[in-house]
Amino acid sequence: MNALAFGALCFSSLFTVIDPVAAAPVFVSLTRTQSRAQVKRLAARASLVALAVLLIFAVSGAFLFKLFGITIDAFRIGGGIVFLLLGLPMMSGNDAHAQDVDAGDTGNDPSVVPLGVPLIGGPGAITTVMLLMGQSTSAVHTAALFAALFAALLATFGVLLVAPVVLSKLGRSGTQLLTKVMGLIVVVIGVQFIVDGVRPIAIEIVRSAKTA
Repeated sequence: MNALAFGALCFSSLFTVIDPVAAAPVFVSLTRTQSRAQVKRLAARASLVALAVLLIFAVSGAFLFKLFGITIDAFRIGGGIVFLLLGLPMMSGNDAHAQDVDAGDTGNDPSVVPLGVPLIGGPGAITTVMLLMGQSTSAVHTAALFAALFAALLATFGVLLVAPVVLSKLGRSGTQLLTKVMGLIVVVIGVQFIVDGVRPIAIEIVRSAKTA
């Protein structure tokens, strides 16, 4: 496979797994009280955080997981718990986290957690970038992968940037309804992350029990 075809494969794979369209409503829910300039900064920061995380895992992900004794399944479960804790208050109409975010307070910065990780740079994206790195057979392929990763996150930034404008037409009642619906989606994402993490562990336990 030539570098151009490999780069196209990398971009399509990463953009599909990151799924910025699905991430956009969550981003809007977390930043709805911010000014346009703050929203732009948060979108840029979330994309840059995800880019940095994915680059790190592309280069040394397998080593880091082995060093800390972390499995991708444990990462999925941890990400799922984060999403559950975020989504349940949104469903109940008590989304204090999103309302009280101070864009200048890095301790409460949603662009790092949960937007940068695990929403954009989540387990699926990390696994994908590690697998694509493993398929890279030359320096040109590696450069194509990095270019595709940058392009995918640039597109993600664009989607996040226009999402508040598109959804601002809903009004207060529409926004409240959207928040509850997005809370449900966030909870479902969290449950799916947990299921995806628990399933292989459960299968391994069953297999070990059968061979014992």
